[in-house]
Amino acid sequence: MKTLLIVTAVIEVATGLALLLTPSLPVSLLFGSSLDTSTALTVGRVAGAALLALGVACWLARHDGQSRAATGLVAAMVLYNTAAVAILASAGVGSGLVGVGLWPAVVLHAALAVWCIACLRSKRVNLGDGK
Repeated sequence: MKTLLIVTAVIEVATGLALLLTPSLPVSLLFGSSLDTSTALTVGRVAGAALLALGVACWLARHDGQSRAATGLVAAMVLYNTAAVAILASAGVGSGLVGVGLWPAVVLHAALAVWCIACLRSKRVNLGDGK
């Protein structure tokens, strides 16, 4: 679980900082369009702050993978990554919003969701064995 939390922390902190500092750049890479209004820029920055917070939480939990809090964090990351796959894929397929980074982001979030589930299942199996 430690490696998962570190990888997730690095990805989410980097994406969060990019959205906070230059929200139009990651949005353009994902969707091939810019953020044209101050409202859209603000929403992009709020999303950046949220991703930064997720990344920091994962980083701080990296050495505490056996705690209930870390397990809860990984479970929450399953929800986040699954939602990200659905939302991004829907934007690409349904709305035609496709930038160079969209499908790689979908694949990345799907892989992270599977990794999170594997970590949770592994922890459950280990607990069932009395470890």
